[in-house]
Formats: sequence, structure tokens, C-alpha cells
Amino acid sequence: MYETKNPQLTPELYAYVLDHNPLDPVQRELVDVTHQRLGEVAGLQTAEEQGPLLAFLVRLTGARQIVEVGTFTGFSTLSMAQALPEGGRVIACDISEEWTAVGREAWQKAGVADRIDLRIAPALDTLRALPQDPWIDLVFLDADKGAYIDYWEELVPRMNPGGLLVVDNTLFHGDVSDPETTGGGAAIRAFNDHVRADDRVDDVLLTVADGLTLARRR
Repeated sequence: MYETKNPQLTPELYAYVLDHNPLDPVQRELVDVTHQRLGEVAGLQTAEEQGPLLAFLVRLTGARQIVEVGTFTGFSTLSMAQALPEGGRVIACDISEEWTAVGREAWQKAGVADRIDLRIAPALDTLRALPQDPWIDLVFLDADKGAYIDYWEELVPRMNPGGLLVVDNTLFHGDVSDPETTGGGAAIRAFNDHVRADDRVDDVLLTVADGLTLARRR
């Protein structure tokens, strides 16, 4: 076993990373308001450094049609919507009017509300109602872990060739390395194995935040 090349992520090093991935004022306010209003629940928010990463991936791929599964207070949604070209849109799937209302305020302030199609319903219902032919350019999946495989199976056939799926929490606090893990850890282990065996995609699992999987539709 070779040693990891990843440095220990100390508070000082993490602050350095965030300083080199700055948020704009609306993004900064949304992150702060989420923590102020929601307390411990704010831990559901996408890691701060992932906002700039998602925007980068949208621009890199030239994505115009994005589907997000799991919106929470809309930080990831905002980051992707701001990076969209003219005419692009994000279909954002969530079940909470309360949490997404926080995002709606920020989307309006940033002037991108017209690029975001928020659908409040069980995500599987929303996904199954989408056109079945390939049309999606980019997916961001960050929702209930037990349904990841179900979401995956609805999304992959709808991806354009070369389309990118970005999946969050695929290390699940490190629990995935334990064969005896249960709950969310076991669900993510099963999901990771499912992706690895899927010959429709090329994929890579990264140690970004709580684990980030990138998969390209062949």
C-alpha cells in the first residue's frame, strides 16, 4: 500500500483552499444565511469549495441542460446557473418548500432565477416525467443516498454522449471503506460498485470534500 499524497486538511489549509476559490457576494450571503437560519441542518449544504468547481465544470463542458437532484438552499444551483450560457437552464429537484425558499431569494438577487426550474416533488417522480431521449448535458446528484442507484438509472439513459454526472458524498464520511458499514455508508458502497460496473460511463472517484464521483456518458 502506497502512502497518500493528500495532505492533512487542517483548518488553516482548508481556509487557504477557500481563499483561492472565492465566492461572489450573493453566494457568500447564501452560505452564511443558510448557517444562520438552519443551524445544524446547514451541514446538508454542498461544500463551499464545490460551488466554484461546479461552475467550472459547467463552463468546461459547455453544458446547457442541467438536472440537479437535491437542491437544499440552492447554493449549488446558484453556482451552476451563473455559469450557464444564454438559454441554458437548471431543473432543480427537491421536496422542501422551506429550504428552497432560501435559495429562491439568492437566485433573484443574482439575476438567474429565470434559468432555474424548481420542481417540488419526489425526485424520482420528477425524473421519470422527463423526456426519455438523451438531452441532459450535466447532472449534479446530492440527495438521499439510499435512492442514488434509482436516480442513476433514470439519469444515465437521458444523458447526451459526453454528458457529465457529478455525484456528491461518495466517500460518506469515510464509512465506505468499511465492509460492515450500514445505512448511508452501505448505500453509497453499493452505489459506487454499481457505477464502477456500468459500461455506459467512464468514471473517477475523487477525494474532494466528502467524496465526489465524476462520470462521463460514453
